[in-house]
Amino acid sequence: MKIRSIKLREAHKCSNGVGSFCSVLWDKQGEHIVTASSSDSSICIHDAILPANPPKVVRHHRDGVTALALSPNNTCLASGSIDHSVKLYKFPAGEFETNITRFTLPIRALAFNRSGTMLAAAGDDDGIKLINTIDGSIARVLKGHRGSITGIAFDPKSEYLASADSIGTVMIWELQSGKTIHILKGIAPVIGSDFSSMNIVSWSPDGELLAVPGLKNDVVMYDRDTAEKLFSLRGDHVQPICFLSWSPNGKYMATSGLDRQILIWDVDKKQDIDRQKFENRVTCMAWKPIGNALSIIDIMGKYGVWESAVPSSMKSPTEDIPGLSSKNGHGLLFYDEEEENPSVSGSLSDLGEDSHGESEPFSRKRLHKQHSYRDDWEEDTNEELELFPKVEPRKKAPHGHRDRSDNKRNELKNVPISAGPKMQEAIQPGATPQQPGKRRFLCYSMLGSITTMELDGYSHIEIDFHDTSSGPRVPAMTDYFGFTMASLNENGSVFANPCKGEKNMSTLMYRPFSTWANNSEWSMRFEEEEVRAVALGTGWVAAITSCNFLRIFTEGGLQRHILSLDGPVVTAAGFKDELAVVTHASPPLPSNEQILEFRVFNIRTGTQPRRGRLPLTPGSCLSWFGFSEEGHLSSFDSKGVLRVFTNQYGGSWLPLFSASKLKKPEENYWVVGLNTSKLFCVFCKSPDSFPEAIPKPILSLLDLSFPLASSDLGAENLENEFIMNSMHLHRIQSTIEEMEAAGEDTSLVDDEAFNTEAALDRCILRLIASCCNGDKLVRATELVKLLALEKSVKGAIKLVTALKLPNLAERFNAILEERINKETTGSTIPASAELKCDTSFNAHAALTKSHVTVESSKRLESQDFPSLNLLAPSGSKKRSLEEPIKDVNVETENAKARKLEMAREFKSAFDMKKAKKLKDEKDKVDEVKDARKLENANEPEDGQDKNGEANKVTAQRPSNPFAKSSNNKQNASLFDSLKKKVKADR
Repeated sequence: MKIRSIKLREAHKCSNGVGSFCSVLWDKQGEHIVTASSSDSSICIHDAILPANPPKVVRHHRDGVTALALSPNNTCLASGSIDHSVKLYKFPAGEFETNITRFTLPIRALAFNRSGTMLAAAGDDDGIKLINTIDGSIARVLKGHRGSITGIAFDPKSEYLASADSIGTVMIWELQSGKTIHILKGIAPVIGSDFSSMNIVSWSPDGELLAVPGLKNDVVMYDRDTAEKLFSLRGDHVQPICFLSWSPNGKYMATSGLDRQILIWDVDKKQDIDRQKFENRVTCMAWKPIGNALSIIDIMGKYGVWESAVPSSMKSPTEDIPGLSSKNGHGLLFYDEEEENPSVSGSLSDLGEDSHGESEPFSRKRLHKQHSYRDDWEEDTNEELELFPKVEPRKKAPHGHRDRSDNKRNELKNVPISAGPKMQEAIQPGATPQQPGKRRFLCYSMLGSITTMELDGYSHIEIDFHDTSSGPRVPAMTDYFGFTMASLNENGSVFANPCKGEKNMSTLMYRPFSTWANNSEWSMRFEEEEVRAVALGTGWVAAITSCNFLRIFTEGGLQRHILSLDGPVVTAAGFKDELAVVTHASPPLPSNEQILEFRVFNIRTGTQPRRGRLPLTPGSCLSWFGFSEEGHLSSFDSKGVLRVFTNQYGGSWLPLFSASKLKKPEENYWVVGLNTSKLFCVFCKSPDSFPEAIPKPILSLLDLSFPLASSDLGAENLENEFIMNSMHLHRIQSTIEEMEAAGEDTSLVDDEAFNTEAALDRCILRLIASCCNGDKLVRATELVKLLALEKSVKGAIKLVTALKLPNLAERFNAILEERINKETTGSTIPASAELKCDTSFNAHAALTKSHVTVESSKRLESQDFPSLNLLAPSGSKKRSLEEPIKDVNVETENAKARKLEMAREFKSAFDMKKAKKLKDEKDKVDEVKDARKLENANEPEDGQDKNGEANKVTAQRPSNPFAKSSNNKQNASLFDSLKKKVKADR
């Protein structure tokens, strides 16, 4: 064994000290080495010619990088990570290009096909995604593995794909059908959850052999077509093989094992020809495309180059590469020797040059003479069964006219077509993609579903309602138009299809469920435009077309309005009189963020009450859009975030659900609808994003909740309940105000407000308890100000008193007193006219009024309190939290009884005062009468001396204040006034 002479350089630091899986690869010219580590989120692009130069570091992943792949045209680098994403970069610049796909679990393997038009990605999810690199679409998902998929490889002839998993199973897939043609169980080692080593598979360069690590510390070769075991390479490895790599010409193979050895094999002779021993296990190797060298990287993130890996006395590993002319001799399969820049874009669209679209058999002579990557692409796409769209070839400029302008043109040619994010296509809420031979949904909502299935050139459509007792029974119909979208409500259904050639124009059809007239079904045909989205409401049908026209029809088919929209439509939804339309406001941002705008039209009044931008999670697209059962506008994006529109803050979107908070990455949520507190959806096992129509999917209910930050109280559920109740109360307040403005009865809505206010106060009290236990007293003071009821404030005072917080209890008391003072100042009782009799009675009335004021202060829950969140609507009734079960009617009767008793007390007091007053005045009148009688009795008879006897009598009797004297006129006036007053009182 040779003395180890390979110098290793540190590329990535090992954070755990144990080691992790690391990746390494060469570019096609042998000028750069790319390394990555599953314990490091960065990718390093090293200069292979001058290793001392610092590497170019690319940091776009949030977690460790587990897989690398370089496109055949050497212009695009793909990386997969533990953060579930697959990203593309320009190579060798390292500039971020796009997020081409995303998984729900970590990614373990990536591979480009020979033409670069397809990227295969797999990992801990149970499916392999075949991604069309031209437009980023997913061509197919291959499912069948039970363990994490750790190795994938395209057959060089573009017919098969091989994959291996962590439990030792190898599967061979046919790309045309997506079916498994061979399943080899238990032929590779079981790695379990230790992903520092991988089970990998590798095709020989001619595609005839598939190499797989064996169970006997060897490499086993399987036949391409029959998957039969042909032979194995077994030597001095004393532990299982963890990585293997074919030389470019397929004559040699390098293997690394858990025993920290690398062996170089002569495959034809089935024997090892050289080896090296290392301090740490080597996790990945790559042969240099030009020359005789092998790059390696170990478990600790150190990389190096083994020069002259094949002894110089033997044939070079890059000599006689299959499919290349002998003149080229560098293993460069796809490029013209005279071209400075490859003609294939980094978007892997494989644009050809000088191609005439002829399907000629592949030959070395033709490849050398034409240097046409387009020809190779055509051959591969034919073999790959037309999974990718073809692109028109571009003409190549003559070599003799290359100047600066041509160089600029070449630079533009190398700009990736897919570098710019693609605008989202139009979607129909509740519809699923077309699947050949399978039934699919044209519409699925809270009301029912519309399904279709193609049979012998036409389709069979069925309409079903979830509640069969209330919904009408609709017979199935035959579809001769090929409808792809539909919408449903209680009155009817609308269908539409896109254009399918000149003869099959786009058609819109409305079908009512019940009508008084015959032939009420109608349809419309569109020339030079096609329907992209449809919606239904009360008495209207809407269709949005490719010309950005919003066409509104009546239920009878009358064309009522045609509006021009600002951009291409994304989707539309209807609810009663309202129609909501989402359009593109501008092309997507370079960060792959869609710029969408929503508009809400009121069809009945012909107005547009709402308009604005539709928020989306960065990097996501809109996957569902519609109204809740209560009529609130809602949206759901591909990142699993649900948003609901609110009038608060001038019109904003509230995030009421986030799938990431549930921490179930193996599930996707296909939204059907929502109500005030629940989200209705169908669980789809990842990577499926939509359910099958048969069997009928089962609806699941998820609680709505805000994506709150982790609270220092540990009371996220209470905080979420508090915000949800506040939001509901605001909606109820708005409804009450609208109903009062319209003169409608609000008693039912008031009852709902009672319940919401009581629930809100209970939640606030629990939050106050949490704040006290967490020593957040300022927050507790803020919360007590939000309580709507006086008894709730008193309950908070009792709570903090029991928790032995006297300072906080004093503050709560001050808040309560301030409220009571405001209520006392604001509440007045009008004085009765009957209370103005005299001073004593007014004093008694004042005392009684004071008593009433005290009683009203004890019932502060019947008054309005200002709050920071407008928790108490103006003029609304209040209910005590201490008596949540008490009947409102009973409370009202008790209040009436108290008022009646108070009125009786007032009347009794008034009657007593009045009787006493009358008695006193009667006594005065009687006294006056007696005085008059006495005066008349003292007058003399006719003829008598008036002065004689009269004076004697007067001298003998006591003084009478009413006797006749010089003041007789004054006494008479006093008598008359008293008499008039008595009559008035009577």
